[in-house]
Amino acid sequence: MKNLLKSIFTCLIVCLIVVISACGFSTKRTFIFTDNTDDRVIFSMEEIEKALGTELKTTTLQDKADICILIEDKQEALKAEGFSIEKASSGQIIIRAKDAAGAMYGGLELAEQIKLFGVEGVKNLSQNPYMAMRGTKFNIPLDVRTPSYTDMSDVAQANIPEMWSLDFWKEYIDNMARYRYNYISLWSLQPFPSMVKTPGYENVALDNVERSAGQLKEYYDLNGTGFDAPEVLSDTEVLLEMSMDDKIDFWQKVMAYGKSRNVDFYVITWNIFTYGIEGKYGITDDINNAITRDYYRKSITQMFRTYPDLAGIGLTTGENMKGDGKRVNSVAKEAWAYDTYAKGILEAAKEMPERQFKFIHRQHQTGAREIANKFQPIYDQENIEFLFSFKYAKAHVYSAIDQPYHEKFVDEIEGLKTIWTLRNDDIYYFRWGAPDYVRDFIQNIPYEVSQGYYYGSDQWVWGREFTDKSPTAPRQLEVVKHWYHSMMWGRLGYDPEMSNERFIALLQNEFPQTNATALFEAWQAASMVYPVVTGFHWGSLDFKWYIEGCRSHYRQADTKSGFHGVDKFISLAPHPYSGYQSIPDFVKMQAAKGNTELKTPLQVAELLHQNSDKALAMVKGLSAGEDNELKVTLEDIRIMALMGKYYAYKIAGATYVALYRNSLEKEHQDLAIKALEEALAYWKAYTSTALASHKNPILTNRVGYVDWKKMTQDVRNDITLARGL
Repeated sequence: MKNLLKSIFTCLIVCLIVVISACGFSTKRTFIFTDNTDDRVIFSMEEIEKALGTELKTTTLQDKADICILIEDKQEALKAEGFSIEKASSGQIIIRAKDAAGAMYGGLELAEQIKLFGVEGVKNLSQNPYMAMRGTKFNIPLDVRTPSYTDMSDVAQANIPEMWSLDFWKEYIDNMARYRYNYISLWSLQPFPSMVKTPGYENVALDNVERSAGQLKEYYDLNGTGFDAPEVLSDTEVLLEMSMDDKIDFWQKVMAYGKSRNVDFYVITWNIFTYGIEGKYGITDDINNAITRDYYRKSITQMFRTYPDLAGIGLTTGENMKGDGKRVNSVAKEAWAYDTYAKGILEAAKEMPERQFKFIHRQHQTGAREIANKFQPIYDQENIEFLFSFKYAKAHVYSAIDQPYHEKFVDEIEGLKTIWTLRNDDIYYFRWGAPDYVRDFIQNIPYEVSQGYYYGSDQWVWGREFTDKSPTAPRQLEVVKHWYHSMMWGRLGYDPEMSNERFIALLQNEFPQTNATALFEAWQAASMVYPVVTGFHWGSLDFKWYIEGCRSHYRQADTKSGFHGVDKFISLAPHPYSGYQSIPDFVKMQAAKGNTELKTPLQVAELLHQNSDKALAMVKGLSAGEDNELKVTLEDIRIMALMGKYYAYKIAGATYVALYRNSLEKEHQDLAIKALEEALAYWKAYTSTALASHKNPILTNRVGYVDWKKMTQDVRNDITLARGL
């Protein structure tokens, strides 16, 4: 009898716990039901547990669970990766999805709602991904012997060891999942010697991981050649002792971990490069070399054999496609690409018919029609999806929310889909954050032909930061340092309707001691300096303009230093869809007493003043207290605003110089001198404030040394120019 009473009592206690939990979630434990043990679902459950601050207990009784995660094919309103959250009157929360990826995103959304608003604040919601593919462009410095396009730079050299750290990739991938990215594209000039043993070419495979210990030059060829120069390879250091088998095991683990977070991996190359091969087996970079074709084709097939979780491969028919030392036409380029990449993936697809592959072909230095005509067998292969790739905003997404460069391309690829390359060769140093700009930019991308996008840089490696003067230990990942920036490109790609209220709530959670609304507004105002300046001063490619250094490659700047002075600000036209008037056109209009619907240069300068002044005033009213992350965030907002003030005065000064040259009215010269003196003062304020927390100078691979102190003399020279008119 005692045992019976004890059993009844125990049963009543368990039921009471379940009831209490269902009504408001027990402070000790919460019950969760799921019939799926996929790693992605488990990850979301871990995130929910962290948000609750209490232990999750699984139950086999669906009706007794506080939270249910259900994967059901019958959910007609939901697409792949979509989910719904339903809060019943009983308090039970049900996440529904068609697949494990959707269940993971639903769980992440629930965890975030709980973290921000509490269990009581959880709202019913249904979401499907806006862009199917949301990825990052990661120029990967694997080894000095197999470089990426970015390798001749400080950031790449600093990050070579990080590329072989499983801890790095796990943290990176976890954040990609939280930010709703679903793939990572690894970009290399040619990675095969560092990643695969190619049958018949086994001696090409490289053991160990090496980095150059030599003194790199300031400038290397913009097409990626010469990265094996004596100063690069004559003095190297072994960073890690690894056999090729160790390397393969490493990348298999990285890709498998990505799979567990719904993050696929792709490898994308430029061509034809043979770094790391050193002439073995007669391989050269000549397009007519049959041995090179055979090596590439077999390497591509072997990549898929070696890496069961590799989702696809991509290629560029450029930058080094030559025959007998001469450039070749598009027909020859595509014939080579078909004989190597297409045949390689076709062989893999036929060998592994149960596996799905993606084949990405960039439309770059060749024609879309030539590609479409040549690669018909890829379209016909049932388990290969063919995708184009196109550089949507040249090198600067931070220029204008609407872009013109894709219009002819879209007409040429009728019936096919593309992934857009979204290049950020603007923001490297400072923590950026303007959700309104990103939302508008993504929604302006032509949707019907879009399969998705990858977001990243050619002049920066988004690995582990190396410029902060007071770093954490270990140093932050770039996507953690720039969490707000990184997060908004993934989250708004998944759901462009994500509201500013949600962003403000996220800021409030991150920095509970501050006024999140004021922080949001200040951050957005300062961040708009980038698209306003680059929209007005449009150097389309990375080597033509870098805003944080006011410079480009010296050949593009027409100055020895690479600095963009007053004359360059006069001559370089605005982005065609920016809505801004050029300085020469403004001068002509003034002389003719005309008018325009465009923003004049002086109005652009005023817009920069407005954004910068707003940010500076609002930041003054925000205190970081003991929160170092908030402190450096507020400092970066201030730095960006000071940079905006510099460019506001610079644009005005350049405009008055041009007006004086046309009119010879001394008033214009006086205004030019005054504006450029103010510009110098703000350049000093910008750079001295930045130097307090950020290392400089740094060597970049596209615009050389960025040295803020050294360029102060160039800024002074603008005043000298105005005075000498």
